[in-house]
Formats: sequence, C-alpha cells, structure tokens
Amino acid sequence: MTSDATLVSIGEFSRMTFLSVKTLRHYHETGLLSPARIDPSSGYRYYDVSQVTTAQVIRRFRDLDLPIEQLRRFLDAPDEEARNAVIVDHLDTMSAQLRDTQETVDSLRRMLSAEGAAFPVAYRDEPTLTTLAITDHVAGSDVVAWWMDAFAELHRAVRVGGAARTGTDGALFPTEFFADEAGDLVAFVPVAEVPSGLPPRITSYDVPAARLAVTTFDGPPLDLDRAYGAVGRWVMDQATSSAGPVRERYLPTGDEDDLLAHTTEVCWPVAG
Repeated sequence: MTSDATLVSIGEFSRMTFLSVKTLRHYHETGLLSPARIDPSSGYRYYDVSQVTTAQVIRRFRDLDLPIEQLRRFLDAPDEEARNAVIVDHLDTMSAQLRDTQETVDSLRRMLSAEGAAFPVAYRDEPTLTTLAITDHVAGSDVVAWWMDAFAELHRAVRVGGAARTGTDGALFPTEFFADEAGDLVAFVPVAEVPSGLPPRITSYDVPAARLAVTTFDGPPLDLDRAYGAVGRWVMDQATSSAGPVRERYLPTGDEDDLLAHTTEVCWPVAG
C-alpha cells in the first residue's frame, strides 16, 4: 500500500527522473506511467518513490526511440522472456535503421565527391518483344519485394514451360509510379514464344517497339536515381522525350537466378 510518506509531487518526481512535467503528463494520459495518487480537489499528481526506477527505464527506452505501444508491452510483459522479446524486436528495427542511415550517408558522400558521375547515353531502337509478364499496381514502398517475387516467379515459369529466352529481364515504370508513389508496373522476360499452361499471375505481354535513350548503371540501388537524372537531362537537352514508361533492363553478371547479380540499363523513351 502506498503511504503519503512515499509520495512526491510531480515536480519532485521530475527532478528524480529527468522526465519533464509535460512528458510525465503525457505518459499519464497514454497510460504508460500513471501517478500513484491524484488529489481529487486540486488535480495535482503525486508519484510514489518506488516508481522512480520504472520512470528511468522508460526514459532510457524512449531515448532509443522505442514506440510507446512497445514500451507498454515491455512494462506489461508477464516474464523476462516476453520482456526480452520486445527489446530484441526493437534492437533489430534499430539495426535496420542504422544500416539504412549508413547507406544514405555513403550515397551522399559518393554524390558529393562525384564518384562514378559519368553516365554515357546512347540511342537504341528496340523491336516489339514477346514476353512473359507480371503486371501489378505497386506502391513505391513495396517495389523491391514485388520485383524480387515477380522475377523469381517468371524465372520458374520459363524453366517449367521450356520457353527460350530472347533477351534480358526488364520492367516498365510509368510516370505515375514516380509522381504518385504507386503505379501499374510490368516485370517481363522476353521469349521466343509463349508456352501453354502459364500460372494465373503470368500473362503473355507484347512490349511495344520503341526508340530509347539508354545508360547503364552499376552500383548500389540507392544511387539508381543518379542514372535516371543523367539520362533524363540528356534527353531533355536533345528535346526528344516521348510519352511512355521508362524501361529498365537487367544485364546478368552471374547466375541469372541470382536476381541481385546484374547491372541496370535505364532506357528513356524518345521521339522516333
């Protein structure tokens, strides 16, 4: 039972825990850390000194950006194993964020040092391509997972159907995908003819003939926008841009089933 002798004002509790009065009020409102007693007439909050350790634990986890909902799960966990699971899950999230941050920092350094800044561009005429394709409406945040799944499925279909390839993997990216952060994407594999008995998700798709301005990118995926920017500027300087999706073609540098072992051609549509 809490005794008045162990109760302190919110100001004193703030001094003990390094948590501001505003923060303590917020934690009370969210149910994360409630006062031991609230004076019914004045509304003043009082905390028990036994809550100091809990408050200090909360502050440390919030310094690590542990979301309040996860912090509540930690505090309400029935045993050490459950508490540890919450911590490990958040540490995994932080590790991923640190990797993403480091990749962005490295990309900025490459950009500022103009490392690999040259992206030679050349025209290329492509005929109509008969392909096996997967078409989906894809959000920008899901594009990498979608891309990996789509090409894994397309490669299986080519093997199972005994189709003869006639070119490298490719994908179509309409302007809406970049402007609206979502759009109808097409992943395709050129083939000599379409086999029968395709899985439901895979269709025959004719990629139309086009004149393209092409540059090649070989580097971290985070830097791919630099190739897009370079070929886009080149096309605008030539005043030849044309409507239609940008094509990416993937030139394998190893086993074709190693989806990440490739360089990327960025193919911008231009007027014929």
